[in-house]
Amino acid sequence: MTRPFVLACGALVRELRAVFGQEGFTDTVDVDYLPAPLHNHPDQIVPAIEAKLAGIDPARPVFLGYADCGTGGLLDDYIDRSDRDITRLPGAHCYEFFAGADRFAELHDEALGTFYLTDFLARHFDVLVWHGFGIDRHPELRDMYFGNYTRVVLLSQSDDPVVPEFARAAAERLELEFVHVPTGLEPFAEPIRVALGSVVT
Repeated sequence: MTRPFVLACGALVRELRAVFGQEGFTDTVDVDYLPAPLHNHPDQIVPAIEAKLAGIDPARPVFLGYADCGTGGLLDDYIDRSDRDITRLPGAHCYEFFAGADRFAELHDEALGTFYLTDFLARHFDVLVWHGFGIDRHPELRDMYFGNYTRVVLLSQSDDPVVPEFARAAAERLELEFVHVPTGLEPFAEPIRVALGSVVT
């Protein structure tokens, strides 16, 4: 059986390593990551994936550590037209596959004006959001970007006590309510287990 190739968002390094170790996949798949800042540039995700896979044996099964992630269906279009055996994480974005579809739907229904953070986004809030959106240089952008939001929800994958503190600080800077929803890794691990369990050597 051909060894699977996993190509994932750089924001998932910690979580993927944890799941691969838990599931015994560490030594049975090859993994590479694309830069996490693509999170802010979803139009660049599919071209980056396509460029990376151009150097990979087309006979190898591929698992993408991405949901749709803001590509507006372009990632699925790429998968559908590819001659490769490609699967991806389920859902529209990382918030959905970390929380699980049902739990995320509940959170969404509770408050439409919710800004979500994962462990990675909480740790890198300054780089990806505060600086990435230009709020540090133009403070008025905070209200332009977040004026219709009412809360920040941290979906935490680990029990690291530092992560909620980062997320709480982010909510305070955005002047939004803070809610902490521990998700653990199981909602994330399940689709990986399903996708790779039958193809690992």
